[in-house]
Amino acid sequence: MSVLTGSPWLVALAALLALAWLLRRARGSRRDWFFPLATIVLVIFGEVLLARLSPALARKQLVWICIAFGLATLLQPYLARFRRIATVKYTWIVLSLGLVAATAIFGERVNGAKLWIRIGSLHVEPVEIIKLLLVFFLAAYLAEMGDAIAKARWWSLRANAKYLGPLFLGWGASIGLLVVQRDLGMGALLLCTLLTTLYAATRRTDLALGAAAVFALVAFWAAVHFPYVHERIAVWLHPFADPYGAGYQAAQSYFSIAAGGLFGTGLGLGHPGFIPDVSTDYIVAAIAEEFGWLGIVAILALYLAVVRRAVSVAREQPDAFASLLAVGLAATLGFQVAIIVAGVAGLVPLTGITLPFISYGGSSMVANVLLISLLQEIATRRPAEERA
Repeated sequence: MSVLTGSPWLVALAALLALAWLLRRARGSRRDWFFPLATIVLVIFGEVLLARLSPALARKQLVWICIAFGLATLLQPYLARFRRIATVKYTWIVLSLGLVAATAIFGERVNGAKLWIRIGSLHVEPVEIIKLLLVFFLAAYLAEMGDAIAKARWWSLRANAKYLGPLFLGWGASIGLLVVQRDLGMGALLLCTLLTTLYAATRRTDLALGAAAVFALVAFWAAVHFPYVHERIAVWLHPFADPYGAGYQAAQSYFSIAAGGLFGTGLGLGHPGFIPDVSTDYIVAAIAEEFGWLGIVAILALYLAVVRRAVSVAREQPDAFASLLAVGLAATLGFQVAIIVAGVAGLVPLTGITLPFISYGGSSMVANVLLISLLQEIATRRPAEERA
């Protein structure tokens, strides 16, 4: 815990910025404290856990926490007018494609995936911002075209192409580029968000199943043509075939989860440090070892409560855009948690996605704090208040 005592000014700054963000979020016609309070609890838990696992990374994370809360507070007047997002819907898809292309051209390859861009001494992961931009586009487009898409028959190729063309062109290009860059995890997350929001807007299961089938084919193609993806699937299927080589990370993760048992070893009493990348990809295993399965259940229950509250907010909205925006943000957060937990548990191949607010990751922290800030504004604003 030396990071928390060795950098008191940084801890104090993070606390002040979090308090400013909390109070700023609470301003509006209605007060909804749940989103910001739940976020702060998760951020504090994550920072304490990182301080135990890697003091150096915990110090860096403190800087990103300050950036995230400071930026969210500064952007609050603009986030409060979130309905204006819908007026420039194609801007978001163009920006998304631009960021994906920039990552492909200027990005640095780490562990087989080309996901980071170096800006000075910082490494930024543009895909964390892309996931928000694509939700903006999706909500705006479906708010306008959702009824027409819902009424189009599945056999009407002309109608489906007319209304779904721009949607799948933009999303398909983004997801396709991510797959080519070997980021199947974020590709899967974006697909889940697309399917959830598309179904919420149209109630068409044929579209959801069709899009899922196409992604499955693309993933299969990637597994065949990219050795990196093939290796991850092989480790997932047979983690103990090479426990000191390719399967070492997964094997150590399973040992940590088993060692934690129901109640855990206690903070600082386990040995999660044996797991490579435990502060990022495998932080769920560290939680399971030191806080037990009950600790994991408690954390997941808090995430679930946030997602359920977001869905409730979506149902309360008087307009389609605000409702679909809340659904898209809820799906993004919920599926991100589900994908990483399922990966560590061995239910799906591990994809490298971070656990929101807890795993080390600056871009993820900034993007997810902005995500919660938007949900808070949706929960407390009405169209008349935005015009005021």
